[in-house]
Amino acid sequence: MASAPQLRVARPTDNLEALLRFYEQGLGFAVLYRFEDHDGFDGVMLGQPGAPYHFEFTMKRGHAVGRAPTPDNLLVFYLPEAERWTAAVQRLKEAGFAPVPAFNPYWDRAGATFEDPDGYRIVLQNAAWTR
Repeated sequence: MASAPQLRVARPTDNLEALLRFYEQGLGFAVLYRFEDHDGFDGVMLGQPGAPYHFEFTMKRGHAVGRAPTPDNLLVFYLPEAERWTAAVQRLKEAGFAPVPAFNPYWDRAGATFEDPDGYRIVLQNAAWTR
């Protein structure tokens, strides 16, 4: 059986340090790799060691990328265990991030939505993905 592919979500930013606080302190991800001036780009990769996904944020000095195009650009994490979900929500709050109302009210029924410094949103959904 073939192994599952690794997923990298790569996104440009105007502020690596602000995103680090959100994803490292708030979401509890580890810095997996960091680079400076790689063909003019600085960047950081965050995730959980051994997980099948990670995030890459890059910044090119002198190039502005702006904010998320809509409030419905989401990454959703399903956390079915109530204690784990509560701890994840609390960690984001303690890092200085407050929940925001979801654009789609579906996500507010069993989840909490947080907006990162670039305007992209993360949903912590207190449910299991069952499909």
